[in-house]
Amino acid sequence: MAASFYALSSRATTWMLLSTLASSFLMAASAGNFYNDVDIIWGQEKVEILNNGNDLTLNLDKSGGSGFQSKNEYQFGKIDMQIKLVPGNSAGTVTAYYLSSKGEKWDEIDFEFLGNVSGEPYTLHTNVICQGQGAREQQFHLWFDPTVDFHTYSILWSPERIIFYVDDIPIREFEKMENLPFPENQAMRIYSTLWNADDWATQGGRVKTDWSYAPFTASYRNFNADACVWSNGASSCNSNDPSTGWSSKPWVWQRLDDGKRGQMKWVQDNYMIYDYCKDNKRFSQGLAPECTRAK
Repeated sequence: MAASFYALSSRATTWMLLSTLASSFLMAASAGNFYNDVDIIWGQEKVEILNNGNDLTLNLDKSGGSGFQSKNEYQFGKIDMQIKLVPGNSAGTVTAYYLSSKGEKWDEIDFEFLGNVSGEPYTLHTNVICQGQGAREQQFHLWFDPTVDFHTYSILWSPERIIFYVDDIPIREFEKMENLPFPENQAMRIYSTLWNADDWATQGGRVKTDWSYAPFTASYRNFNADACVWSNGASSCNSNDPSTGWSSKPWVWQRLDDGKRGQMKWVQDNYMIYDYCKDNKRFSQGLAPECTRAK
C-alpha cells in the first residue's frame, strides 16, 4: 500500500507502537486454543488449524468461503482476536469478525473488513444491531497495513457500553441510553467468516473479485474471551462470590479516560470515512437519538 497513506508523525508512531506491543504481550500471555475454543461452521475443507491449535486460517475461493464460531455463548465480556487480513488484491472479499445472537430480533456487534485492490486501503466497517435493528455504521481506514502482520481487534461489551478497539486503541464507543435498545438480554457467540461480497463490498460493488488471486486467506491467532459464559439459561458471572462475580471483571468498570478519549478522537478525526450520526441525507427524518448525546 502507498507509504504516504500510512505515514504518521513521529510522536503518534511512538505511542501507537507502544500500545501495539503491550497489547501483543497481553494477548500472548492469555491466548486460547482453537481446537478447544471454536467450531468450524462453514467450508470445513477451507479451514486449517495449525501450530497445535494456536493458529487458524480461513480461505475463500470461487467455490465458497469458510467460517467458525466460538463453542461458548457469552453475555458481556472482553473479546480479543489477532487477525492478519487477506493480502494483495482483496477486492470483493469480506473478513467478518463479530458477536451475534440468533432469531428475528437478534443482537450483533460487528467488525467487517472490506477488501480492496492492491495499493488501496481496507475499509473497517463497524455496526451495532439491537433487536434486529441496525443502521448504526461507522467506517474507518486504518493507520497501518493490516495484511503485513497480526493486529489485535477487540470488543468490550459491558452492561453500560460497547467499545471497539484496534491494538488497544479505542476507535468507537456505543453507550447504553435510557429507553433505547441496547444489546444486553441475549447471549452471543463470536463468529468469523471470509466470504465473497463483490456485489457491495468494494466501491459499492463496482470492483469485483478477481478469482485469479484465489485462494484468499485470512489468518488468526490469540483468541481470548474474558467473558461471562452463558449456559443452561444462566451466566457464569451471576455469583455472589467476589472472585467470580461481576466485581472480579475489570471490563465491567472500564471507562475511557482522557488519554483513551484522545486516542479515539485522533482516530475519528483522521481515519473515519463514514458516520451514521452525520448522514443527514440518509436519515432525512432525523438522526438516531444517541447521535445527539453530549460527550
